[in-house]
Amino acid sequence: MSGDDAIRPDGQHRGGRGRDDDGSRERSMVPRAEFRSYYGRPVLKPTVWEWKIPAYLFTGGLSAGAALLAAGADLTGRPELRRAGRVGGFAALVVSMYLLVADLGRPERFHHMLRVAKPSSPMSVGTWILVAYGPGSGLAATAELLPAGLRGTLPGRLLRRAARPAGLSAALFAPGVASYTAALLSQTAVPAWHEAHRELPFVFTGSAAASAAGLGMVLAPVAEAGPARRLGAVGAAAEIVASRLIDRRPGFVTRAYTTGRPHRLRKASECLTLAGAVTALTLARRSRAAAAAGGLALMAGSVLQRFGTFEAGVTSAKDPAYVVKPQRERLGARRRDQEGE
Repeated sequence: MSGDDAIRPDGQHRGGRGRDDDGSRERSMVPRAEFRSYYGRPVLKPTVWEWKIPAYLFTGGLSAGAALLAAGADLTGRPELRRAGRVGGFAALVVSMYLLVADLGRPERFHHMLRVAKPSSPMSVGTWILVAYGPGSGLAATAELLPAGLRGTLPGRLLRRAARPAGLSAALFAPGVASYTAALLSQTAVPAWHEAHRELPFVFTGSAAASAAGLGMVLAPVAEAGPARRLGAVGAAAEIVASRLIDRRPGFVTRAYTTGRPHRLRKASECLTLAGAVTALTLARRSRAAAAAGGLALMAGSVLQRFGTFEAGVTSAKDPAYVVKPQRERLGARRRDQEGE
């Protein structure tokens, strides 16, 4: 038997023709080396974003979902739910903008993004969506907070009449506010975010709907909170299903979501979101205390979902394996396809 035909203990030819794990026909004479980056440094530059960004993702989604809920409440004659959605949604927007500007470091950087409009840039599109969304949300919330003494004045009457069109305007742009951050993350080079680009918009919009529903369940009376309860159940289902689809994606990058701190955060998020949805469909229909508990669970689940997704991206950017192994997988698949033709 020649040296090329020698059999390894695992039954494979040591040097003969076969398939290596990258899809090629030539089998290596030596064990495949594990990848190590230069001086142990990450292949990608780690993100400099801090906790403010996942908090911004949550508050922005909460504001968008609340605007939609408030518009529906306005059209169906539910004043307390409308008030909760308008005021809560605008408050969340203010917090969201503060977090974004604070993370940018200098407030003028947000202003600089308004100098141009690039349809190919999720950041540019998202900035202009926020600019279009904000005035309607603010005007509708101001009408709700108008003191009783000013409501009978001419400015007060004009403001109250403008509240519905303003609220509907905010609701029109709300889906974009809820989903553009998913596009923003998935267009980066961070492996965990980029590989989940199909599922992230559904995770974020479902999470936004669930958190806004939770807000409505906490602040509105049970008699008016029916739309919030139904929205919570639908949003929770969308969030959980899309999140599970990420976990089941083939490939190495999925480990960023299913191991370590990201997995713990997302698992806790799923438990809280599911508990909130079940409560919304059962006990919350009769008990204000149960509605408040279910609403808080939905909002807490949404917070943990955003932080878990953020942590998965940070983890994948720090470890070179999340960059190199998917490249090898794609290269091997491409070679197998070419050889099969």
